[in-house]
Amino acid sequence: MSQIIVSPLSRIAELAVRHKAREMITLMAEKQDFHRPAVIAADRHLKLGVNDITFVGTGDLIAPQERHVLEIIAFARAWDQSAPLLIHCWMGVSRSPAAALIASLAVAPGDDDEALALRLRAASPYATPNSRLVEIGDSLLSRGGRLTAAVKAIGRGADADGNAPFVLTVPIPANHP
Repeated sequence: MSQIIVSPLSRIAELAVRHKAREMITLMAEKQDFHRPAVIAADRHLKLGVNDITFVGTGDLIAPQERHVLEIIAFARAWDQSAPLLIHCWMGVSRSPAAALIASLAVAPGDDDEALALRLRAASPYATPNSRLVEIGDSLLSRGGRLTAAVKAIGRGADADGNAPFVLTVPIPANHP
């Protein structure tokens, strides 16, 4: 099993060191600045400027787009899986759990969508994956609506204070070296 660590911004350095992560995906507002943990190489850090919204046309906010999800998929497929992948957003509740689902299916396409969503809920009672990211990921990964339905089935997570990181396990495909 591989692991994806989902974290709020406030805990990325601690969790990167604790879990020995060397790769990271950031989903934050375009101009929100922060320090990348030193254990994460700059060339293995994907930073996506995207707001936690579910529809286009909300002033200056940037809704998740296909290009963002394509970058998550490509980055995940380049992840060597010998160390956990760290994914974070501001609170670790919406954008990063959605990206974790997408990354997991990018590297383990044979995984069952319902089982994946249930693993997510078991790992985090707070996760409420961003529905726009999930729907785009479902489409781009040719899930046929299964991922979207599975995430809807687990429902909204409990209210969170933004300090509840979690680990999502990713099954290693049979053909993985």
